[in-house]
Amino acid sequence: MSEKLVTIKEVVLKNNCPECYSNEGLRLTFKQKIIDTRFYKSITSQISHEIACKVCHTIIYPVKWTDDIEQVFEYQKRAFVPKKPLTYLKKASWFAIILASIIVLVIILLAIYPNL
Repeated sequence: MSEKLVTIKEVVLKNNCPECYSNEGLRLTFKQKIIDTRFYKSITSQISHEIACKVCHTIIYPVKWTDDIEQVFEYQKRAFVPKKPLTYLKKASWFAIILASIIVLVIILLAIYPNL
């Protein structure tokens, strides 16, 4: 089983970085958690976000956000549309379901017609 966060949306912010004061490096990234197993792949409703500066290579935590960064973040958070939470069954799941159905059908037929 693997769990990973997949980038859904990345927004370039024009605000000044609280660390290096550059106004060209801030990126707001929204990520959504995806679970991938042998039997299914599931897009969850768990969303994470991160603001990082590409100039000074630092993550800007909410403690260091200015009022301007917080306002832009709130706006982008409202505008963000995540992928719908879905679960996809893989071939292994369908094979297991069909095999279990056949076994149950055989057991039922042998119970009804024991002389077969």
